[in-house]
Amino acid sequence: MGASERKRVTAADVARSLGLSRATVGFVLNDTPGQTIPESTRRRVLAEAARLGYRPHRAAQTLRRGSSKVILFVLPDWAAGLPMQQHLDEAALALDEAGYTLVTCMRYAAGRARPLWELLTPDVVLGFSPFDAAELASMRACGITRIVPAPEQPVTLDDWPALTAGTALQVEHLHDQGHQRIGFAAPADPRRSLLLETRLRTAQQAAVRLGLDPIDVRPVDHGDDSAQSAVRDWRETGVTGIAAYNDDAAAVVVGAAIRAGVSVPGELAVIGHDDTPLAGLFVPSISSVRIDIVNLGRHFAAFALHEADGRPLLPRDTKGDTLVIVRESTQADSGTAREVAFAYPDGSSVSASRP
Repeated sequence: MGASERKRVTAADVARSLGLSRATVGFVLNDTPGQTIPESTRRRVLAEAARLGYRPHRAAQTLRRGSSKVILFVLPDWAAGLPMQQHLDEAALALDEAGYTLVTCMRYAAGRARPLWELLTPDVVLGFSPFDAAELASMRACGITRIVPAPEQPVTLDDWPALTAGTALQVEHLHDQGHQRIGFAAPADPRRSLLLETRLRTAQQAAVRLGLDPIDVRPVDHGDDSAQSAVRDWRETGVTGIAAYNDDAAAVVVGAAIRAGVSVPGELAVIGHDDTPLAGLFVPSISSVRIDIVNLGRHFAAFALHEADGRPLLPRDTKGDTLVIVRESTQADSGTAREVAFAYPDGSSVSASRP
């Protein structure tokens, strides 16, 4: 039969094929607790359901048990990099182990598509930033009550210290290397403005705490000569250390400096963020801030489960969420990369090292 003629296989079809009651088949397919169904019967039902191509009716299951077992994470319109993807992968794995599915979607400015929460009816909707009144009304009309952040529980990027605390570590590391004038290599992509603003504020606060001049911020992009202009301007104003928004921006700056005959790190030290493979493979290798993706992903999943079904959310030590990995771009004789600092939520840090 064609796709338009194909009939959905139901539990009744499975029961009819096996000569069993619909109740028995339903108990097996829904894994209903408290039933004494022989294991041989259970295996027969599952095998026949697979042979016939039975698929559970998600809407009916959601209505019956009051849960879709779906967590929806609404991301801002960022160009999601490797660290974010790794973070989501770890969170999705942990949620899968708990019987939940993590679904992500982008929050575009145009907003013409139907919101995904209206199609999925997730148990929880999570976001990086507050939802507007129209979005909240749409979710509540769908019966979604677990929304984070909610108006009564405001959350900002400052509440995600692993995403922002690393910028303070960059400034502190450059200061420890003797740099008194520090610049910041910002991405030109306007979609990153939300996180950029928060990271810049953290960097400027670190500069004030260390008694440094305000951070000299300049946009850089690999597709134009902005990095060359930034390097030239930084050199003219006495800037000797650069904290970059991410490793891509750091690589652009290092490349522009080398092409201009500026030695790295002798005349211009550069430190990136996220510790992507690029940082270690680039020549010279790039110092960077590493984020503990695994633990953060697991904690995110625990938080989602706490919101979904009330599971206890255990306190965790965030001191090791971010740390600096020293490489050639800030310390020419660094040799093997080594861990040097842990970030505290208040922006302070302690140093540690290993051979």
